[in-house]
Formats: sequence, structure tokens, C-alpha cells
Amino acid sequence: METLKIQCIPDKMGRLAPVPQYATPGSCAMDLRAFLLEPMTLQPMERAAIPTGIAIQLPALHAGLVLARSGLATRQGLTLANGVGLIDTDYRGEILCSVVNLSSSPITVRDGDRIAQLMVMPVVQAEPMPCETLDPTERGAGGFGSTGRN
Repeated sequence: METLKIQCIPDKMGRLAPVPQYATPGSCAMDLRAFLLEPMTLQPMERAAIPTGIAIQLPALHAGLVLARSGLATRQGLTLANGVGLIDTDYRGEILCSVVNLSSSPITVRDGDRIAQLMVMPVVQAEPMPCETLDPTERGAGGFGSTGRN
């Protein structure tokens, strides 16, 4: 098992954010929570960067993926504005979750609300190799929908 160093950053009141946790033994990502001094209300289609109060030190050749919480996105319409957030190995700043309210009603985010998930994944840094042609495949350059609907 890899180790993820987590720094809890004090807010203006001196409070520390809670350390993220996996919800169940089978969870692949840990919950990220809003770390707010006061509730934040997002109007329909409004975006905001919500602080989590934590910074992380990823293991070498690992990435942090900030993912939407499926229930929150489906039931309330609060999801990530950037689809998936990427945290590079050398980033040491606070994790901010860029969210958007896709519902037709205002959504209020409160301190401690679970707003996203953090997944830690190994990565491969591939060496770019320019070439004239690529090895052929059955699919070739077929794009969206090119493999059919079976």
C-alpha cells in the first residue's frame, strides 16, 4: 500500500480540516469535504472553487484524480466544472474543487459537506516518439460510434 501524506491547512479561525477517509473498505476514492467558514449558495449554472483545507504529497509517479460524487451530481446537480481534476505529483497547494450547479435551483454547500472524491492512481510517463506511420488496427481511425452498438 502506498502512503499519501496529507497536510491539514488551518482556516482563519485556526480550525483544521478533517483528513479524508474512504467511506467503505471497498471504496476506490476518499471523500473530499468542503472546508468553509460559512455556507456557500450556488445559483443555477454558477461555478465556484470550494476549498477542502488539505494539501497532499503524492507518491512518485502517481496522480490525484478529483472526481464527482455520482449521487450528488445525479440527485442535486452539483458536479465538477472541469469534469475531472488532475493533481500532479509536484503540486503542494490546497486542493480546491471547481464545482458547477447544473440544476434549476440554488444549491447550498455547507462546511463538512462531501463535495467530491480523491482517487490516487499510478501513472506512466511515456517517452514521445515522433513517427511517420502507426501500426494498423482493425478499427483504424474510426471515431465516435465506429465500433457499433452490440
